[in-house]
Amino acid sequence: MRLTTVFAAALLGSTLPVAAVEATVTATQIPTFGETAIGEPVGKLIYRGGIAMTSPDDTFGGLSGLTMTGPNQQALFVTDRGNFVSGHLAYDDRGSLFGFIGVAIEPMRNSKGEVLPRQYAKDAESVDTVMRDGAPVAVRVGFEHLTRVADFALTNGVPGGPAREVTIPQWLTDTRSNETLESVCIAPPASPVAGSTLLLAEGHFDENGNHRGWLLGQNDKGPIAYQNSPVVNPTECAFLPNGDLLVLERGVSVLSFEMNLRRVPAAEVRPGKVMEGELLLSAVGGAIDNMEAMTVHIAPDGELRILIGSDNNFNDWQRTLLFEFALAE
Repeated sequence: MRLTTVFAAALLGSTLPVAAVEATVTATQIPTFGETAIGEPVGKLIYRGGIAMTSPDDTFGGLSGLTMTGPNQQALFVTDRGNFVSGHLAYDDRGSLFGFIGVAIEPMRNSKGEVLPRQYAKDAESVDTVMRDGAPVAVRVGFEHLTRVADFALTNGVPGGPAREVTIPQWLTDTRSNETLESVCIAPPASPVAGSTLLLAEGHFDENGNHRGWLLGQNDKGPIAYQNSPVVNPTECAFLPNGDLLVLERGVSVLSFEMNLRRVPAAEVRPGKVMEGELLLSAVGGAIDNMEAMTVHIAPDGELRILIGSDNNFNDWQRTLLFEFALAE
């Protein structure tokens, strides 16, 4: 099924002359994940459907991070070129994803409220939603190249306004490459480190050869590590409501992409730990692309689901995919 939606430009925020950019997105449903049909088990998950997205707008693409920001399946991507891409996920009568509608594209701004000046500062790789008293109030964005973390206020589920810099450890600030901060996620209330932000680096390692990480929190703060693999690197993280951590891994194998999804028990997400996850899903080849974005949310039918998206790097030979899975148990 195809769905094309145009979202009229709208002003975002009350103090800055910021306007969302009109975007047209066409979504085509993906009835199978490899050889797995919708509703069938794949690995330790159940495939719930997916879409391939295209757009004639050259600002749409490079979707590197994903989070939910409001009711009615309101979703937000961040991109390699420093943009917020907001809209709503649409579902058919079977409960399968079939579109991304109401799409608006908004440039990110620095702490002075100015559009990020150069590509070195724009490479957003990860995003999560900051909750307060159960309501979304901001999004927290991780950047590589000019490595940093910043919060942006939410208005009706849409981010905008000046960046509010979040203090991160100096070793991470000093990294300056496209293999630095790939994963940012905030622990839920049920987690032993509730409210703490987990940062994971893709290509920086500790003395034991594991991926370096850090927990930002009032009571739970300090170094943490994630198991290294010779084939894949962590590219995104997301917490389940019970505090368990999902880590998305991405690699390149024989000129194709590889993807793993692992689950780390909540008790292992503590300062000083080396996290080793249980493999839930593994895929390689034409069924996937450069899988980098991930979030956990509640679908319209009330089921907890995992969304995993790809970053096409604004290349014609890559695809912008969004898959959805449910836990088998």
